Amino acid sequence: MTRSHRGEWIAGGLVVVAIVALLAAIVARQAPPAPGGELAAGQSEMLHARVMEVMEEGMIRQGEFEQPYQRLRLRLGDGALAGQEVEVEHGLVGLTNQSRMFRAGDRVLVEHSRTPDGEELFFVTDYVRTGPLLWLTLLFVVVTLLLSGWQGVRSLSGMGISLLVIVVWIVPRILAGWNPVLVAILGAVVMMGISLYLVYGWRAKTHVAVVGLFLSLILTGLLAAWFVDRTRLSGFGAEEAGFLQVAGVHLDLQGLLLAGILIGTLGALDDVAINQSSAIFELHKANPGLGWRALFRHGMVIGRDHIAAMVNTLLLAYAGVALPLLLLFSVYSEPLSTTLNREIMAEEIVRTLVGSLGLLAGVPLTTLIAALVARRKPSDPKRIDQKLEEDRMG
Repeated sequence: MTRSHRGEWIAGGLVVVAIVALLAAIVARQAPPAPGGELAAGQSEMLHARVMEVMEEGMIRQGEFEQPYQRLRLRLGDGALAGQEVEVEHGLVGLTNQSRMFRAGDRVLVEHSRTPDGEELFFVTDYVRTGPLLWLTLLFVVVTLLLSGWQGVRSLSGMGISLLVIVVWIVPRILAGWNPVLVAILGAVVMMGISLYLVYGWRAKTHVAVVGLFLSLILTGLLAAWFVDRTRLSGFGAEEAGFLQVAGVHLDLQGLLLAGILIGTLGALDDVAINQSSAIFELHKANPGLGWRALFRHGMVIGRDHIAAMVNTLLLAYAGVALPLLLLFSVYSEPLSTTLNREIMAEEIVRTLVGSLGLLAGVPLTTLIAALVARRKPSDPKRIDQKLEEDRMG
């Protein structure tokens, strides 16, 4: 193994450690602190537990539906009650299904609360999934490094930085009451600027991609703001918005919707910008005699093929997320015009089409800037001579 390869693997190992540590920090940040004593009346806490035994299970009717239920014996793993065993009934309150039934040995989250009259209540709320998620992340990182080498190290570093910017900067600023659109644009520029320079280096094509990305993002934001206003979207189309209101978090939900559109478009827009910029500079290297108009024309041929795939990718990504919603509206038969008019559907339509318009705008914007910059950038004489020699030799 050469020294450069050893350096790549060392850097890759550091990236693995950094990403796993970041995920662990995020998990720890989301987990509630372990309580130091007993709960007061009206308080609640979230505890980890392990299913020791499934004591009983069967079917129970909830209104018009039948669903499974279980009686479980759990051993609590943290809090003031750590080590104690409790019996919990699961499936008697709220909706559930067979896939949410538990087995002995499962690790679960348990909500423990104390009523005003002193009664202690326990509810199983979910599985503990952090272990499998960390293993999946580790597998993704290792496969990326094996297939991409040093480029993969830089890509993973950029991904880690993007995740860090979202968790440490964007989310806290929005919760603090900052304008969500402004926060999303600033965060996007920071994320993509750092990621692109980290992966592709301090080069002319990267400068062009960053400028094209920034301009396309501003245009996407303007389009999103106009159409969200025209369609009278409030931001309450997603149930999470209602949860935020109930939790006492007072946000500009319409601005939050706009920020989500921008961040959702960002990944595909990043791909479009760097690919168009790279294509133009490669065309210029291959034929330094091409003027900026010819470079732009050839670049748009490449861009049209790329954008067709990207728009379809964006549509399928949103459709995949909204698939349960589409099924729900299919079950409740109503005119298509009524279904499309509902805010929860209109949000997805605006999100998809505005994002696609941002991608469409990104192709000519980035291609034009790249063509102008490539023509102004002096070509490498050695590279030209090498190209001429290659053409002469066949």
